[in-house]
Amino acid sequence: MSAWIDRILKEFTADLARLWIAADPDNVLLDERVLSGLRERGFELLPFEDSVVFRAEYEERYRAAWDLGQDGPSKALILHLRGTSVSDLPWDYLSRARRVSVSLANLFPKLSYTVVRQIGPEHHEALYAAQARHAAQSLGESATKEFILTHIFRISPHLISRPEDLWRELLRLHYREEALPSMLGDHVAQVLGDIPAFKALPLSELFCSKATLLRVVQDAWYRYLSDRGVDGTRAGEPPAPEFAGKVELPFEHPDVRVIVDSMFLDGLLHPLAVRGALPTIPEWAKVGIIQDPLALRNLVEDGIKSLHQTLPTVTSSFRDWTSTARKFGEVLARFHALDSVRAEGLRAAIVDLQTSADESLRQWTGKHYADLPSLPVAKGPIMVHHIPRFLSMRRGAGEDKIALLVFDGLAIDQWVQIREALAKRAPKIAFDEAACFAWLPTLTSVSRQAIFSGLKPREFADTIESTAPEPNQWARFWQDQGLRANEVLYRKGIKRNDQLDDLDAALSNSVLKVAGIVVDTVDEIVHGAALGKRGIAAQIESWCETGFVERLLDRLTSKGFHVYLTADHGNVEAVGQGRPKQGVAAEMRGERVRTYRSEALAAESAASNPNSYRLEIAGLPANFLTLFAGQRTAFMPHGEQAVVHGGISIEELMVPFVKVSNVS
Repeated sequence: MSAWIDRILKEFTADLARLWIAADPDNVLLDERVLSGLRERGFELLPFEDSVVFRAEYEERYRAAWDLGQDGPSKALILHLRGTSVSDLPWDYLSRARRVSVSLANLFPKLSYTVVRQIGPEHHEALYAAQARHAAQSLGESATKEFILTHIFRISPHLISRPEDLWRELLRLHYREEALPSMLGDHVAQVLGDIPAFKALPLSELFCSKATLLRVVQDAWYRYLSDRGVDGTRAGEPPAPEFAGKVELPFEHPDVRVIVDSMFLDGLLHPLAVRGALPTIPEWAKVGIIQDPLALRNLVEDGIKSLHQTLPTVTSSFRDWTSTARKFGEVLARFHALDSVRAEGLRAAIVDLQTSADESLRQWTGKHYADLPSLPVAKGPIMVHHIPRFLSMRRGAGEDKIALLVFDGLAIDQWVQIREALAKRAPKIAFDEAACFAWLPTLTSVSRQAIFSGLKPREFADTIESTAPEPNQWARFWQDQGLRANEVLYRKGIKRNDQLDDLDAALSNSVLKVAGIVVDTVDEIVHGAALGKRGIAAQIESWCETGFVERLLDRLTSKGFHVYLTADHGNVEAVGQGRPKQGVAAEMRGERVRTYRSEALAAESAASNPNSYRLEIAGLPANFLTLFAGQRTAFMPHGEQAVVHGGISIEELMVPFVKVSNVS
């Protein structure tokens, strides 16, 4: 274990007290590695966000067991307070608990607290080690910025003087998913602002926004090819920013070329579709060109190999999995776009990648999934029940009107397909893409309720097998944030153009502030699929051609809504292994999992189904027990094939979370 984790954990010894109060204004404890270390020491952490919810869980699950001399769910419980006002807590907590204070100011005494608190928690460990090794004295704000840029982001702005220096650092930074915080982006821009070659560039935005950087590079790539006599059909992207037309990237520089090559393989950049003979161009540039179906097939094959080599392991972070899921979705969407002959030639490689990814994810889930519900959401939701809280933060940041679109059952690869269709049909729509974790089991009644309630499934135990409470849950969440009932809208079953006029009338209500809309089409396609996910891809393409999705987005953006899109779960192709004799599934088509209210039934069913496994999932009701089908099988008749959900795979558990904008 690292010195950083040891430094934090040394404050906690489980046998000193049952109840602890941790004042943690900087969310230091809400780091997945710290949470894992606390769990290994016998601690559970429970955020103190709602006093009623906390008291109910504390009294029922912890204190009742402790009063009987039992350990309960854990030996000790940490009441996590995101602030310093410990004295405001109820007296009975204060009288029982041991108190601890944790802050970045104390952990980084030689660095500027104002700067350090802008840095994501994923960098704290490396920064702590760098402070111990390189910070000989206390540093001011400007020196701390330089220190962090050098030791964490590996950027020295004073050494950037040529275009190839700038673009190498920008590409490297964003390929690693390490966009700079705005404070550091502004600092770099200030340092570089006097260099003539960079004066026309919005440097801070380029260092801070991956979406902007990719749009600029994509536009520059097409112009690079055009200047060499290569013309073709541009893959769909939103238009580049106005300044991009004047940007020339040094693509032929080796340091730039190698990163651009990887971005095409991972689907971050889109190749140009070319017909006919190619003029003479460098061999390396062909990675950004699709001249024929064989070129697309080779691009998919190279993408599979690249993913296989970089799959996360059990020690990886959740960020590694969300990044991998997005790259996986790009490759899988390209695979489904191949003709049947070429797709069949790569099927074994795709299956091998899926098998390896699923097994790694299952092992990672068993060790780390319990940490995810407590992680901070300021930069984006990590689990789907974080989404309402994140949207509330966005309203507080000035996005007064917000619409959440939940595409029921949409896997990330299917989102990629919809995105590409939208970009061709409505090129002024832009997307800022991320991914988050669905709730396990990946059933609609579990994960979609979590989205609209903002709660963990344990907190809606009485309705966990139904979606009927969603309108009330959505309204209740926003009323708790200060909105009135008539300012909140919920609609489901939206799937056709002829429903949009009625929806439009509801959205036109001048007092409306928040809309939650369920789009059911993909889930209906999935449950009726007879030709696997390739068949689903063809049906989604036909649905996109009706214009429904861009019209829905246009209705929302034209009325001033900031639009976010997500899904409650994805879907996978599975083959039947036989049905368990006991138990009832929480959802008829959720054949990848069985749920039980009886421990005896769950144990008996697991014993009679060797290709299955149980997993204790923190956040589920205590009497909601799960049995998952192993590998990519389902509890269906032997040999029967279907596209289903409910289990733990990269295509079911990881879902898109996308900010949709109109750049016109």
